Amino acid sequence: MAKLYFNYSSMNAGKSTMLLQANHNYLERGMKPQIYTSDLDDRFGEGEIVSRIGLKSKANIFNTKTNIYKEIVSLDINYKVDCVLIDEAQFLTQKQVEQLGKIVDVLNIPVLAFGIRTDFKGDLFEGSKYLLAWADNLKEIKTICHCGRKATMVLRVNDKGQVVTDGTQIEIGGEERYVSVCRRHFYEKNIG
Repeated sequence: MAKLYFNYSSMNAGKSTMLLQANHNYLERGMKPQIYTSDLDDRFGEGEIVSRIGLKSKANIFNTKTNIYKEIVSLDINYKVDCVLIDEAQFLTQKQVEQLGKIVDVLNIPVLAFGIRTDFKGDLFEGSKYLLAWADNLKEIKTICHCGRKATMVLRVNDKGQVVTDGTQIEIGGEERYVSVCRRHFYEKNIG
């Protein structure tokens, strides 16, 4: 029986690495996964998932208007889709999370979604909110704060390394823009 999995963490915990490893495992067994990533994250090129340790893969792109369920149905006509892997799942809409549930419940295809739980203000992203509510299986991918405690939050920094406390929820960046910290250091705005 297929399930909807949500693997979540703060920044730089290895989510993309885990997704790319899962993709490799399916391919190695002669299976056909479908990989998706958000059109918002084009740091490494359009439709490219790249991990910090150098793994990479081409991916289908989703935006707020993409009907992932319909895409998988149309692909499954030509060949069996064995798994759907979603990177940057925090950027999914509520409707798209419902579509992922339909892929699992109607098509019996497992969906593994990977994303950030909260933004730099401590607020849930839309996709994360509904995945936390509706996923069959939740898994926290742990990373650590500079103090050694579990990092559950993220701080945004400017080009001078100063903590930024306001701005739009979505601003794409990596280690140069975001620092994963524990809750205490999040409240203290302490990047270490």
